[in-house]
Amino acid sequence: MLHDRQNNILKMIVEEYVKTARPVGSKSICDFLNLSSATIRNEMAFLEEQGLLEKTHTSSGRIPSENGYRYYVENLMKPKEMTGEDVLKLQTIFQNQSLKLDDVILKSMEIISEITSYTSIVLGKSAIDNRLKKVEAIAIDFSNIIAIVITDKGHVEHKNIKINENINVEEVHKMVDLINNLLVGTPIDEISEKLEFEIKPIIGKYIKQHEAIYNVFYNAFNDFTIKSDVHFVGRQNILNQPEFDNVTKIKNIVSKLEDSDLINSIEEDGNGINVYIGKESKIDDDVTIIKTKYVADGKTGTIAIIGPKRMEYDRVVSILEYIKQNIER
Repeated sequence: MLHDRQNNILKMIVEEYVKTARPVGSKSICDFLNLSSATIRNEMAFLEEQGLLEKTHTSSGRIPSENGYRYYVENLMKPKEMTGEDVLKLQTIFQNQSLKLDDVILKSMEIISEITSYTSIVLGKSAIDNRLKKVEAIAIDFSNIIAIVITDKGHVEHKNIKINENINVEEVHKMVDLINNLLVGTPIDEISEKLEFEIKPIIGKYIKQHEAIYNVFYNAFNDFTIKSDVHFVGRQNILNQPEFDNVTKIKNIVSKLEDSDLINSIEEDGNGINVYIGKESKIDDDVTIIKTKYVADGKTGTIAIIGPKRMEYDRVVSILEYIKQNIER
């Protein structure tokens, strides 16, 4: 653990580098700390030995290392109070009674992207603590039906399902009736299992072409429980940061942002505010992801900010906490 003077120096270097994107020298901070340049240089050398600061090839100043950012986030950072202007912009969204929850979340993240110049992601929503209330099937034509799943929490999911033209739509409706008779009240995340072990063994008694129809509904419910919609806001923002000024790095980041499995893995960790710095982000060594989960109206999702490792951690953490609180209110 560092002593107070070293903590103050490291904190100032991190926050100055975040603002300027330029290596920080002793002269630029000595006036603020009322210390001599020599004293600060000695402490900076010590912080470098501890792996918290790094030298650059182009300057005598120092920049925070990945470990330095981590130490800052866990020990030195204090969430930054939001400006009145930022609060007002967000409250305009949260107080708009005409907006659905999905729209509130997306619009609030649009504002965050705008005011931070970072990239926002909404990973949403799986239905949790939802139980099946009703299934409906609407035939569009001979080969397309819309399956509608309604939960006891009022969550409605539509899925366009292609069926073989040889399948009789009446048989599809029989399957819907069977599900409604036997599975209403079942937790959504248990439907697929119930279909396999309770419906599948008896379906042949009631429905012709039962194997094809079973597969259609099994896949539809499986998609419903595992699907996670991904919405990017300000996707290009991250590429406008000075860290990402070469073509190879840009191509790598763009490729990673298009990797749905990688992006979906962001939401796998626990609750609270989670900060993934550099290599931890799995996107790029110079990228940070800050994310939090929310639970509202029986649904869970994740909101995240992607930016440079040189991110305004204190500001972003405050903003995400504020949005989470308002979503869950």
